[in-house]
Amino acid sequence: MVDKQSTLREMALFAEGGVESSEDTCSDGKQSAQFKAGGQVLQSKIKLNAISEEIANAFDYEFTGDHQFVVPEFIVPALFSIGLIVGPSGSGKTSILKTMGGVSSHNGWQEGIPICSHFKTADNARSLFGATGLNSVPAMLREYKHLSNGEQFRADLARLIRSGARIDEFTSVVDRQVAKSCSWAVQRHIRNNGLNNVVFSSCHYDIIDWLCPDWVFDTSTGVLTNRGLLRRPDIEVELYEAGVNEWKMFSSHHYLGHNINKSSRCWVAVWDGKAIGFTSILAFPNGNFKNAWRGHRTVVLPDYQGLGIGVRISDAIGEIIINAGGRYFSKTSNYRMGGYRENSSSWRPTTKNRLARKDYNSGRATKESGHKHRHASRVCFCHEYIGINKAQIIAATA
Repeated sequence: MVDKQSTLREMALFAEGGVESSEDTCSDGKQSAQFKAGGQVLQSKIKLNAISEEIANAFDYEFTGDHQFVVPEFIVPALFSIGLIVGPSGSGKTSILKTMGGVSSHNGWQEGIPICSHFKTADNARSLFGATGLNSVPAMLREYKHLSNGEQFRADLARLIRSGARIDEFTSVVDRQVAKSCSWAVQRHIRNNGLNNVVFSSCHYDIIDWLCPDWVFDTSTGVLTNRGLLRRPDIEVELYEAGVNEWKMFSSHHYLGHNINKSSRCWVAVWDGKAIGFTSILAFPNGNFKNAWRGHRTVVLPDYQGLGIGVRISDAIGEIIINAGGRYFSKTSNYRMGGYRENSSSWRPTTKNRLARKDYNSGRATKESGHKHRHASRVCFCHEYIGINKAQIIAATA
């Protein structure tokens, strides 16, 4: 895909830090009450027939038709942010959730309308889709049946996340990379919004470090673990300088259009040997300064959204440009990337930040994007990357 002999390795570690929790404490640090989960005895009487008797006899399994299962029991705090019940299938996870208020569900998806229309407001849809890492605008505007398995999983989860939610079979039907990225995105939303007592169950242990639960109950061992202060695994992403032809595998996931300027400088982001993102920039001629560049296209594949990779790629490109003596500007209408820059000391707003942009003309497709812009005055985030060191100097002398 990319000639590594002529590539530029620029991106180091993405380390967003961990989350803190304490044994038997509430979010305010005070001692909390506790309650019991599980503990029921499930019994049933099964009628035997010739087939069931033949199967039992073939394995010398003595079976009278009486079945009894004791649901594992454990004690948890009455107030917490995130809990996780983990263990193999058939070990009682769903039964435990039922003792904790029942398994959460939603009212299904209507045909003929996009998934975003199932929410109260556009802001509500964007917030909850962002909470599950479903940040693709094209995906938000599709019917549920036209989404991939990973996108359907994220969409379903977006309608379930709330305080007191009990979410069964979490990440059971998706790729393990999707599971990790979604776990990280949803736990961040839960904690940032102060949600309480959200419990997940899963047969997969690989999400524990990404979901960052306050407690984990393992149904296979009967052990309850209070996690304490632990952090998410680091993500190491490399940027390789590439050609515009690499855009083909990312183009359908960009929210504005599939086209790209042929004069772009391009990079591909690689994580664990897989191409997961793309970014490109264009020369930005200006009479007031030289060697300026502007952002053109940045895309992270859907399975890897929700981890903050896109904004870190943009930061890395900014570092490349300013370290070469240039200046880097970027404009976006993506509210998550724009919001990140608004709160980052490495970016400063330009005079056009958050102003109505008349260059997006209503009702006609631009040559660059190929899409029609419905709003003649779309508000965009406009910033210049000033770098980590410069930001620290400005903050210290302000």
